[in-house]
Amino acid sequence: MIVALIVFCEVAFWVLLAAGLSLRYLARKPRLGAAVLLCEPLLEVILLVVTAIDLKNGAEPDWKHGLAAVYIGFTVGLGHSVIKWADVRFAHRFAGGPPPVRPPKYGMARAAHEWRTAARWILASVTALALLQAAAWYVGGDGDTASLRMWQQKMLWVIGINLLIAGGYTLFPKREPKERVGAHH
Repeated sequence: MIVALIVFCEVAFWVLLAAGLSLRYLARKPRLGAAVLLCEPLLEVILLVVTAIDLKNGAEPDWKHGLAAVYIGFTVGLGHSVIKWADVRFAHRFAGGPPPVRPPKYGMARAAHEWRTAARWILASVTALALLQAAAWYVGGDGDTASLRMWQQKMLWVIGINLLIAGGYTLFPKREPKERVGAHH
């Protein structure tokens, strides 16, 4: 049931996003569109409550409960940026908005962009880690929390990889090709 609810939440996320943006730009009802977009967090609340009830009713924590925590964490850390990303593109395509700004490709501007991206992924991972830890405490010492710990390890890997990528762009900034540098002068 948890996996089906996760799939439902993911599908509902994209349906609400499309409906909210369509109302905002195509139907020219920005307040109603914003109201629909504000329903997005309810999906995570429902998933969290159902997962907690499942554990409370004696279900052994397994990969599905861990996946639910990770899904919620990633929605917290990345959901807003996905909505913002889609909003800019939808506005450009259907409402005459400006084209999306591309991220910088070179130098410290690229490094700063990578740190902002890493921060979102780290927030997602830390949120998932906290939910996983709360689930482990909730189950208590008598329950098998190995699957929750496995998900926590994966979240630590996500944090580490993002720190390596952002750190790499900081320590070894990508330089603009010489033929492009000469073209600017």
